[in-house]
Amino acid sequence: MIRAFKNLKNYILDSGEDIQDRLFIILTCIALTGMFFAFLAGIVIGENLSSQIAIAVSFIVFSIIVVLGYKFHKIRLTAAIVAVIMVFILFPVVFFTSGGIYGGSPIWFVFGVLYIGMILNGWIRIVFFIIELIMVVICYYVQYNYPHLVLPHSMSEFFFDSIAALLVVSMITTVMMYLQTMFYRAENDLTKSQKEEIDVLNKAQNRFFSNMSHEIRTPINTIIGLNEMILREHVSPEVAEDALSIQSASSMLLHLVNDILDMSKLQSGQVKLSSTPYDPRNTILDIVNMMGIRAREKHLEFSINVEPDIPSRLKGDEVRIKQILINVVNNAIKYTDEGYVSLNVLCSKKGEDRVSITFSVSDSGMGIKKESIPYLFTAYKRMDEEKNKLIEGTGLGLSIVKQLVDLMGGKITVNSVYTKGSTFIIEIPQEVLDSEPIGEMDLSERHSAVNVAAYHQSFEAPDAKVLIVDDTRANLIVASKLLRDTGVSIDTASSGEEALKKTLQTPYNVIFMDHLMPVMDGIECMHRIRTQTGGLSKEARIVALTANAGSENEALYENEGFDGYLLKPVSGRSLEDELRNLLPPELITMDHAGDISSAGVSLVAGKNRRKASVIISTSSASDIPEELIRKYRIAIIPLSIETEEGTFRDVEDIDPESMLTYMIDEHKSLRMKPLEKDQMEAFFAEQLQYANNIIHISVTSRVDATSYNSALEASGTFDNVTIFDTGQISTGQGMMALEAGRLALEGRSVDEILIDLEKLKHEITTSLIVENMQYLAWTNKVNPVIDTITRAFMIRSVLYFKNGRIHLKNLYIGSIDRARKKYISRVLRKPGNIDKSRLFITYVGLSQRELDRIRESVDRKVRFEEVIYQKASPSIASTTGPGTFGLLFRRISDKD
Repeated sequence: MIRAFKNLKNYILDSGEDIQDRLFIILTCIALTGMFFAFLAGIVIGENLSSQIAIAVSFIVFSIIVVLGYKFHKIRLTAAIVAVIMVFILFPVVFFTSGGIYGGSPIWFVFGVLYIGMILNGWIRIVFFIIELIMVVICYYVQYNYPHLVLPHSMSEFFFDSIAALLVVSMITTVMMYLQTMFYRAENDLTKSQKEEIDVLNKAQNRFFSNMSHEIRTPINTIIGLNEMILREHVSPEVAEDALSIQSASSMLLHLVNDILDMSKLQSGQVKLSSTPYDPRNTILDIVNMMGIRAREKHLEFSINVEPDIPSRLKGDEVRIKQILINVVNNAIKYTDEGYVSLNVLCSKKGEDRVSITFSVSDSGMGIKKESIPYLFTAYKRMDEEKNKLIEGTGLGLSIVKQLVDLMGGKITVNSVYTKGSTFIIEIPQEVLDSEPIGEMDLSERHSAVNVAAYHQSFEAPDAKVLIVDDTRANLIVASKLLRDTGVSIDTASSGEEALKKTLQTPYNVIFMDHLMPVMDGIECMHRIRTQTGGLSKEARIVALTANAGSENEALYENEGFDGYLLKPVSGRSLEDELRNLLPPELITMDHAGDISSAGVSLVAGKNRRKASVIISTSSASDIPEELIRKYRIAIIPLSIETEEGTFRDVEDIDPESMLTYMIDEHKSLRMKPLEKDQMEAFFAEQLQYANNIIHISVTSRVDATSYNSALEASGTFDNVTIFDTGQISTGQGMMALEAGRLALEGRSVDEILIDLEKLKHEITTSLIVENMQYLAWTNKVNPVIDTITRAFMIRSVLYFKNGRIHLKNLYIGSIDRARKKYISRVLRKPGNIDKSRLFITYVGLSQRELDRIRESVDRKVRFEEVIYQKASPSIASTTGPGTFGLLFRRISDKD
């Protein structure tokens, strides 16, 4: 017994157990204590025997249930059982055997509500609240209408019972609330303590990764720097090959270190963006420079397409943008064995001084499985492990990219067809500092980082004086050797104190300063040089040459007053470029032989492959004139027509006249065949080579045999394909495609276009008058009996399309000419509400004379600025038959 009590006590005090379960145990123990005192009080005041038995039995049952619940770890179930017994058995029995409202029962009802609120949670708490309130109402109702069912109390019994209940309930309620508060306070203190421990661990982890990054960068700087010196020399092919392998391995090690450090910072929320002015041309050229070499190594075509309207000066975190692009382009190159990788850069205005820069990276690689796309940006996870096991990487790159893009308020999406390639689209908002466009970029401006065959310094400056300050001897050797061929006079210092001694004696033009040095760090040394009494280098340009990576560190050095920032490991080219930019021009003699072109890099400035932001697509059933398709750059996918001789592509393989002849002369039927999901996927994948987003204008989803569902399912494979249900067919669908195309050419976003289309959807009037229903019957759209009757009585029917459904709205009896005039008169009966800019007359099998008569009837009602005659596509013609035509236009305010 004592052991069981100790175990129960340990359970209650164990913070590792669920707090709600522990509260139930202790609150129930207190409630049982209250019941015990209530039982004793009942004996003292001579309470009814039935009531006393009910309390005693409940006490025993509750005790057993609690013990069993604790033993079998069914605390939540136990709490529910206790609540059921309390609400349905204990309280009603005590009420009817202890005077009802003239006793302590009302007080115990209040206690029940409080107790249930403490031991239960979620929806079950609300259910029991309601049930108890219902039970209270029932008890009060029974006593009011059937008082003989309640055992009465004398006045003295009522007085003593109620005061005893009040005292016991007050006491146990106070204790229960105190203990609950104490538990929650202890839990809160524990949470705070754990949070503080986590914060300390995060800081320690960040310090560790930061120190690790710094310490690894220092020896890598030596390896890469001295290895570059080997590559500059005239060495044997074997040595050169080994040196290139060292260079590649060092770069990969550095990339892995960067990924681990960034993921650590992102997970702990330590990454802060550093918004600084930058030239997007230089950013793009740097990416071309770095990634072009990797593409060449794999014999891939690397094409660059840059929108000339991009502003020449932007403000944002250039370092992070480069990191994003390097990760995505590097991934594309890694997973592409043959073909191409392309980088497209677009710009769209988002306000007076804001733009959205869109980077689109496409490849012809292995693609991504549809089921893998949701996990693409998950850290440490790699897709298709078995197939990609030989490809290097940690699985962190895309996760870092996603988090950085989110931090910038941007968006990243992916479109991919497995085995056919992928496209990553990154949209990043940026502030505009100079709206002057960059114009057409000359990619010959780029330089390769290392060229084994023909290194040559880019300038010479024999009269320039440079000081390199670093506490690591190897770093001093590397920097000195990398700048040796420029002819500058180089001094070195291994500490801040030594640097100050040298600046007292020599007027240096440029100082390269390490940051983390013992005794006096680089920032303090820089400030002391600037204010040094008698110093000769107060005006020197000082560059932070450090292993401290990250935008926050770059911002730190800029705020402290450094003139530049170079991250170790540093290449000879970047060191030369920084020095050339900082030296006075009169000290520099340019050597253009040092401008190493990237000859041999398979890189194309593909102006003809520049991507659009949005492209509009639709099916051949939209009945759009060819010249308007070209004008608004609308992509058309042909539908399929299935005949007894085979399947033909709408418009491309068969024209309306041939199809009608086939049906009339040979009395053969045909049917429209909806496009399959695979066909739609292939179509979308092809169009995404030319645009970052697709809006597919679909025929109404409510008409049978349409490709809407296939298109919708296929769009799920891509992040940037939107299917819009027009609720229209024929040229009504085409009119919406034309409006969407016009908005896309204006540079509107996907969301803006969809909002306009949703409004236009209810303004387009689409109707067709058919000469007879024979073709509708042949294609199973109407019952053949109806066709026979309408032809016998010369009934002409009008088909209206509204809210995605076909309605047979008007019937005209008589000649076809008379019916057409009535149709035109009815459709154009409210000219004040009609947009008179454009009218489409879509027709099947009409002669020019018939079209002229239709035009005359139209002109009598409404004068349109432009009237376009359009032959209906075979898919429409096969359903409606010859003699059909329709007036399709935009109604400004349709009140019909």
